[in-house]
Amino acid sequence: MSMINGFTSEDADRLSDKEKRLVERRARLLGPAYRLFYEHPLHTVRGEGVWLYDEQGRRYLDAYNNVASVGHCHPRVVEAISRQAGQLNTHTRYLQEGMLDYAEQLLGTFPEYLERVMFTCTGSEANDLALRIAKQFTGGTGVIITRFAYHGVTGDIAELSPSLGPSMVLPPHVRTVRAPDAYRLGADQVASTFVADVRAAIDDLRKHGIRPAAILLDGIFASDGVFAGPTGCIAEGIALAQAEGLLYIADEVQSGFARTGLNMWGFQRHDVRPDLLTLGKPMGNGHPIAGLVGRAQVVDHFGQNMRYFNTFGGNPVSCAAGQAVLDVIRDEQLQQRSHTLGECLLTGLRELAERYPIIGDVRGAGMFLGVELVTDRATKAPAATQTRQVVNAMREQGVLISAAGPLENVLKIRPLLAFEQEHAHLLLEAVGTALEGLQP
Repeated sequence: MSMINGFTSEDADRLSDKEKRLVERRARLLGPAYRLFYEHPLHTVRGEGVWLYDEQGRRYLDAYNNVASVGHCHPRVVEAISRQAGQLNTHTRYLQEGMLDYAEQLLGTFPEYLERVMFTCTGSEANDLALRIAKQFTGGTGVIITRFAYHGVTGDIAELSPSLGPSMVLPPHVRTVRAPDAYRLGADQVASTFVADVRAAIDDLRKHGIRPAAILLDGIFASDGVFAGPTGCIAEGIALAQAEGLLYIADEVQSGFARTGLNMWGFQRHDVRPDLLTLGKPMGNGHPIAGLVGRAQVVDHFGQNMRYFNTFGGNPVSCAAGQAVLDVIRDEQLQQRSHTLGECLLTGLRELAERYPIIGDVRGAGMFLGVELVTDRATKAPAATQTRQVVNAMREQGVLISAAGPLENVLKIRPLLAFEQEHAHLLLEAVGTALEGLQP
């Protein structure tokens, strides 16, 4: 079967004539690197709150996007962008109060020892900048990541993103460790395994004459399969790395901005102290703003020796969007809602696991959940085919999720923070219906 932008020619048979033309046009204009979600690609034309709408006006419950996390086209964010765009938008080399006001309030959400922020346009840029800072501060080049990590698409960062595909061969200065997979390792073995892996990675880098610079981790280990705990399980390994002179870079693109519930930031669940952390997708609710936060000693060392300039990073419109997102999270109590509804969803998914043996594990924190599907609970053999079937069946029901993990057998459920109780029930009902459709 031939592939067209991520789905097969057999899948194309279900498309309308217009959809086929759009798919063919997309392939011709954008090339084969881009991928489409779902066997029946979704043609979106509008978003509002927790809903996306297609051309026919059918609405889809968005339980996947981490971009417009406070809600599609949130009125306060839209108004802030429009207001600032009508007043001023330029680069960051002029004095601008809005940028400084936002920087102060953003830093106020972090522990006091994190005193500096630098703005970029994307999470990839933020991770790239963090890597540059770490290399200069330590004098090293070696980096430790997880085995199926994703950290971005710039040249240096793509090399630290094995989840991009089998052609992404890790360079000689990169070592990998296992994600904290309590399902397969056992909860009591996660911490000791992580420490041993970090120790081995550092030793192997040095054995090959490579000075370690950083350990870079996504706080929810999303691409590895969504691993939220046990809480604190990476603390000893991070402490070891920092004692050995590495900087700990916490990639908060996925786990930040109230995504994991009780804590504003994912790293706070693990009793660790990042030297640098990176921000991305949800920061502007769809507007391109990202950033880096870090210890003054580390950030200032870089700034005293290297000029940094980003034409669009931190521009007035972007900062207005970022400020609006912080205001919405606070005023609508989205962090508490993330925790409360996340617990509700975990409970509901675990109840489904009692009914459907194909569910091997349910895990997550706040509004970031993973449901691992297996063909046999004893062997934990991955049910990748069935996972794809569930994702596509839910799309047909009007509920959007995705899949994750190197074995592609983990339902990746990442609802918008704007979800209400009724939306959680709709999501659980759709998961159950899709699983029921797999039964003999």
